[in-house]
Amino acid sequence: MPIIVNLDVMMAKRKMSLNELSEKVDLTLSNLSILKTGKAKAVRFSTLEAICKALDCQPGDLLEFVSEENKLIRP
Repeated sequence: MPIIVNLDVMMAKRKMSLNELSEKVDLTLSNLSILKTGKAKAVRFSTLEAICKALDCQPGDLLEFVSEENKLIRP
C-alpha cells in the first residue's frame, strides 16, 4: 500500500504511549494499534484531527505517500 502511517514515529518523538494516546483521543487500543501498524483501510478526519491535537503535529507528519517504484528503493 502506498500510504505509510508514521504514528509510531510521532508517538516516539512526543514520548507518548499507545495507552496515553488512546485516552487522549478516546479511541480503543485495538483501533489505534490497527492504525499504527498500517492495517487500517480508512481513517476519519475527526480521528486524524484528534490525533494531531494530542500529538501536536500535522496530518502530513502521520501519513506519507510512497509510490510503488520508490517503495522498492526505500530502506
